[in-house]
Amino acid sequence: MWHAVVGGGPWALPVVCASYLAIVFITSRGLIAAPRYRQFQGRVGDARTRAEVLAAGACDDPTRSAEIAAVTSRLDDLANNGMVAWRLLPNSWAVAIPLSKLAAAWRVLHSTERRLLRLQTPEDKSAQLRLLRLRLAASSHPGDEQLAVELAAQPVGSPEADALLTATTEHLHDREDTEAEQEYEQQRTALWLATTGLGVVLLLGVTLDHRLTLLLGALGGFLSPLIGVMRSQRPASWGVLVLAPVGGALAAVAGLLLVRMLADPELNVLGRVFLDNSWNAPTRPIALAIALLFGFSGTLFSRLALTATGQLVSTPPATGQQL
Repeated sequence: MWHAVVGGGPWALPVVCASYLAIVFITSRGLIAAPRYRQFQGRVGDARTRAEVLAAGACDDPTRSAEIAAVTSRLDDLANNGMVAWRLLPNSWAVAIPLSKLAAAWRVLHSTERRLLRLQTPEDKSAQLRLLRLRLAASSHPGDEQLAVELAAQPVGSPEADALLTATTEHLHDREDTEAEQEYEQQRTALWLATTGLGVVLLLGVTLDHRLTLLLGALGGFLSPLIGVMRSQRPASWGVLVLAPVGGALAAVAGLLLVRMLADPELNVLGRVFLDNSWNAPTRPIALAIALLFGFSGTLFSRLALTATGQLVSTPPATGQQL
């Protein structure tokens, strides 16, 4: 495989790009959306259980029974149909979990949970109130501590406490949904950028003799967040991990071109060694090391680009030419 990529096999680079895109897609759906979907299924099951318990104790109240039946029907829709996941058959495995459908389903579930909360017994509402106070007191979000104080000041079981419980629950649900939708939007943006970047990588690899440059740039882009995670012991965002190899591959090719321009005798910013070991000789060890460095450090590429811009602006025009 290595020999095919470096040696110029016509199928190797498209296969590598397609494989990376497939890995990115599977990671997005299998390691990010799937756990959230399983959590969603668990919450739906818990809500259906609570609705069944409430229905068993509301046989003598037609209005209450009708409201519980409406909530149960909505939960059944969330659990059984294709509102969240795409399936080949109604009861088959989910073949895809679109992030937009998942975000919309969570909003519907939260709305249904609030309807179910209003139907619960005073004892259950009291327990929910205490649990909510503990959650808000331990939260680091601005304003949550004040909400916990307001909840504690309300008499348990009073209409004011019930109204505040419902309003606070809606506020927390809306914040959770908004944060999840922002995360999903970042994932979609990263996936689009990765797809577009791979298309550019494929085009450059086919039209230019810089396949090894692209490969080492991608390696440098992969190593950069990896070393950052190892040093800081903090996970990097999914978008950074996905885009780093693609951006590193593109930065390596563009960086070699910038090095060649700055090493040109007419500018003479860099020495002769960079002139002989950059764009025109991409397989030499120094050129390969430069490609790896550009893929690893986006800051290096930015500084070199600023240097190149400054040199172009400050270079006087030739005799007889006008700016």
